[in-house]
Amino acid sequence: MEKNINPEPFKIKMVEPLRFTTRAEREKLIVEAGYNCFNLKAEDVYIDLLTDSGVSAMSQAQWAALLLGDESYAGSRSFYRLKETVTAITGFEYVLPVHQGRGAEHIFTEMMVKPGDLIPGNMHFDTTRGHLALKGGRPLDLVIEEGLCPEVVHPFKGNLDITKLESILKEYGPEKVPFILITVTCNSNGGQPVSMENIKAAAKLASQYRVPLFFDMARFAENCFFIKEREAGYQDKEIIEIAREMFSYGDGCLMSSKKDGLVNIGGFIALKDQSLYQQAAQLSIIYEGFPTYGGMAGRDMEALAVGLKEAMEIPYLRHRTGQVAQLVSQLEKAGVPVVVPAGGHAVYLDAKKFFPHIPQEEFPGIALVVALYVESGIRATELGSCAFAEKDAGTGETIYPRLELVRLAIPRRVYTNTHLEFVANSIIKVFQNRHQYKGFKMVYEPPVLRHFTCRFEPL
Repeated sequence: MEKNINPEPFKIKMVEPLRFTTRAEREKLIVEAGYNCFNLKAEDVYIDLLTDSGVSAMSQAQWAALLLGDESYAGSRSFYRLKETVTAITGFEYVLPVHQGRGAEHIFTEMMVKPGDLIPGNMHFDTTRGHLALKGGRPLDLVIEEGLCPEVVHPFKGNLDITKLESILKEYGPEKVPFILITVTCNSNGGQPVSMENIKAAAKLASQYRVPLFFDMARFAENCFFIKEREAGYQDKEIIEIAREMFSYGDGCLMSSKKDGLVNIGGFIALKDQSLYQQAAQLSIIYEGFPTYGGMAGRDMEALAVGLKEAMEIPYLRHRTGQVAQLVSQLEKAGVPVVVPAGGHAVYLDAKKFFPHIPQEEFPGIALVVALYVESGIRATELGSCAFAEKDAGTGETIYPRLELVRLAIPRRVYTNTHLEFVANSIIKVFQNRHQYKGFKMVYEPPVLRHFTCRFEPL
């Protein structure tokens, strides 16, 4: 049978050598890191799938754009080039650069959230949850039931449960719900897309109950590509047309440009309302920088203006999502429990089913991440009991998330298909020997976003 080939729509112009470590070295290094792959040095990792954020390879056009950077403190030419690009994609007139997505979340939640507020969304990611919690807000994950079942095939598993959303809005209204946040694509459950139909339904409710609707648009191009591929009526539309329609249903957006901006740093807030922008701009002066640079160098704004356009190119998106789908397919054929269908930016392993003998209180996701590193030098990240478990405010009892996942995020335009074949073989090898692995106990736990710096010991 002829092999399905997904050729790269680019050629390699510069290479970075990778270091091969021995198994004995990796066993020592992971102990020193407290069995937390965030604590490893990058040079000790062979294939780094920890994140797709800020690790893209820039194009020749982006590298050339760096030389055009206008580093003026106020009124930078590079800012206006970025603003023009963002407004063309989103339709939002008011654009505020920030140093990265967290800067956008910081400013936005300080403006919008007060103690006791409820913030519904499909699934809030880790830093978003952290900012909401620090402001006294309560994030509500209202993703559809199919989105919480890794093995269930549904074209838009990032969709909001509209019935649950209406129930929240009906009970609490704009007094307690300052906004709705839709994350496209939905990172926490597998990089799963949100349909246009679902976005329109959410927007209709938001308007009915006078609650603004915002997007976390870090992976907007991937979401639009899935709409084009999977939703009736969009097959003949350009990605920018789909993006413009999607954003037309909202009041603004936050972006970590380190994803679908194809740059290594940066982000922005884009808004429809001028008065809200003015509030954000004042906070930017305190926290990020003057509103026309906001924590970004002019050269990085130039590269971002180019990257946002490149991220919407069909050959790039077809290869990008195709790499993820190909890896998912290889793992499925070997019986490895994986989230289906394939999402946009990462492969997600179902750690509960991968290690059914390890209970959630013993961190099966951490066990899998450690096993992959020791086996093959691959770095992944856990999105389960460590990242998303919460304490019940009344009883202090640990509430474990329904999903216990390990994410292998694929950097954009970085690894070849051969690299990913190596990844597949490594995962399959660990899976075939899965019963020999044991769980972990946490020995150091910071108060917020513990998965970044906590430490473990094996049981």
